[in-house]
Amino acid sequence: MVASAADAPTGRNQRFRGLLLRISSAVVLGPLLLAAVWFGFPWIDLVAAVAAPLMVWEWTRLTRGRPMVRLLAYTYALAALVALLWLRHQPALGRETVIWIIACTWATDIGAYFVGASAGGAKLAPRISPSKTWSGLIGGMAWAAVVSAAMGFAFGLGSTFSLAMIGAGLAVVGQVGDLAESAVKRGAGVKDSGNLIPGHGGLLDRVDGLVAILVAVALVRLTTDGAWPWN
Repeated sequence: MVASAADAPTGRNQRFRGLLLRISSAVVLGPLLLAAVWFGFPWIDLVAAVAAPLMVWEWTRLTRGRPMVRLLAYTYALAALVALLWLRHQPALGRETVIWIIACTWATDIGAYFVGASAGGAKLAPRISPSKTWSGLIGGMAWAAVVSAAMGFAFGLGSTFSLAMIGAGLAVVGQVGDLAESAVKRGAGVKDSGNLIPGHGGLLDRVDGLVAILVAVALVRLTTDGAWPWN
């Protein structure tokens, strides 16, 4: 009983320090990414050029001994970077689209983290990622729906209701991307894809949901006529 009581504060303190480190990293890196998106060429292109070898290196580490998985991982990562550049360099609403995607991704992560930690409950995929819960998924969907609608309202584009539904759907896509990377990490026997970002692990640990959402939005945009989701 004494050991468990002594361990509890330590565990809470470690989680608190980890959260502070995550927030500090996000405060530094988040504005830099948004600035690159806002100003476009050449800054967003430089971001993609830096991210490409880092993502390839981390996927190489995670897929050692699994050549088919490695090929799929490379294709997936590079497809996301192409999607990022293609969407941002669209002559109409490119900036707004990528900022919307990033905002929905961050809302998903934040909502899932805080709602999941507060509500707990049934595990979403315990064999892949034991910390994720159904309540966290619902929280991420709710936050993404609100942020997506708010972005549409702020830009004066699209229907806020339809954008809310799309935002909730993108949250699911982001969580699938997160779980996919977690499954590969579990197969490799590692907790993080790397140690590049303090509090977050590797680059893939930070952008796993964003990668999935970028690819999904680009595919839908390619198969629809017009500047989806703004029309």
